[in-house]
Amino acid sequence: MLLGFIGVYLLATLAVGWWASRRVKTTRDFVIAGRGLPLALAATALFATWFGSETIMGSSSEFVQGGVLAVIKDPFGASLCLLLVGLLFARPLYRLNILTFNDFFRRRFSRRTEFISAIFMVPSYFGWIAAQLVAMAFVLKTLAGVDIGYGIAFCAVVVVVYTYIGGMWAVSVTDFFQSIMILLGMFALGWQMYHQVGGFRPVIEAQPEGFFNILPEPNFNAIVVYLGAWITVGLGSIPQQDIFQRVMAARSENTAVRAAYLASAMYLVIGAVPLFIGLCGKLLYPEMQADDNQMIIPRMVLEHSNLALQVLFFGALLSAILSTTSGAMLAPATVIGENLIRPYFKHLTDPQLLRIMRFSVLGVALCSALMAGRESNIFHLAEQSSALSLVALFVPLAAGLYWKRASDVGAMASVLMGMGAWMLFEFMGYETAIVPGVLASLCGMLLGSWWFPDGSYQRFQVWRLESEMQEGAD
Repeated sequence: MLLGFIGVYLLATLAVGWWASRRVKTTRDFVIAGRGLPLALAATALFATWFGSETIMGSSSEFVQGGVLAVIKDPFGASLCLLLVGLLFARPLYRLNILTFNDFFRRRFSRRTEFISAIFMVPSYFGWIAAQLVAMAFVLKTLAGVDIGYGIAFCAVVVVVYTYIGGMWAVSVTDFFQSIMILLGMFALGWQMYHQVGGFRPVIEAQPEGFFNILPEPNFNAIVVYLGAWITVGLGSIPQQDIFQRVMAARSENTAVRAAYLASAMYLVIGAVPLFIGLCGKLLYPEMQADDNQMIIPRMVLEHSNLALQVLFFGALLSAILSTTSGAMLAPATVIGENLIRPYFKHLTDPQLLRIMRFSVLGVALCSALMAGRESNIFHLAEQSSALSLVALFVPLAAGLYWKRASDVGAMASVLMGMGAWMLFEFMGYETAIVPGVLASLCGMLLGSWWFPDGSYQRFQVWRLESEMQEGAD
């Protein structure tokens, strides 16, 4: 019976993708939904950017084992990221009327910076997508005994179909309904757990001392690890194409800003529910701790809940996975078409570019599925994505927007030095390689811009004014 409901749900998702495809006529429709999303759709799309398997399955298992300090990245860092997007990035980026972050790097710096940033951005999504594919494969194995490899392939096919045909319209519309499922499923299960354990007090009292500490121990290594946890997602997810597309898809810049604030609050509140559920499961069913911690909540629901709650929970879980995966597949596909192929084929028509982006979705899905087959830890797969974009792209983005002296050489040095330092410290086994990576990226920007100033900011300002005038005339 449960599998039947899940099958109907997946078919409904594909039907929504087919319906949304009728609104896709141009690359602008495919990539940013024609800039037509109202607040409700824009906010739920932003909320669903990362609320997937990592939050429900990965973060809850990390929380049960390590307490608050183990989940700074998600949900706290993710909520911080959305808040900062609303405060500092949504408005200025929305005004530029571009399709990708890499378009910004081209306009603000140069074509070569656009190319290098795109090269680093595209593979940063493979680990994130792989995490979602692994999660759905685990769910299918738990429910129906499906082999992990077949589960990964099945999930990839479902997401590819409705993303391929409907683009951002399909992603946004399905995100709205999937967010409703997430809300209902998470709170229904949380409410049941609350009553079974007898309220918050027994859960809190059962945890060891220091479990709920939000500040690290006062020593250098602990503070560096703590800082790295906050910035990995809190800053590292800002220069990612999936969140950018959702911001640009809003119908106005005010809508984009408000949607980011609303999504930040939603993520923090709803993201706390799986953490509470995980602690309840630890208290009620300690025998499950011996198994894979990532699957504690799904197994707990499957073995100890009625059919209605199972439908709600697994509907919510699949909703979170599908919504996250679809947006993550669309983002690098857009960058491939817009920034890695289009500049070298000057006479591409818009329909041809749209076909390239759609075929790129297939390529991204294949690469991610192959990665999913090699790594099964959801939390670690997801973490790699934000780390890569943080050390390579955050500093050039922030400096390009808010520092007039930032130059093209500074941007290139920032990307290359950040990546180089991060890879070096990763190879050396340093626990928080991301911190020296960010510092190296910042040094590259400062030194390169100081020694090799240029007129890139002035050119950017001229282009921006001309674009605003052209948009007003249209």
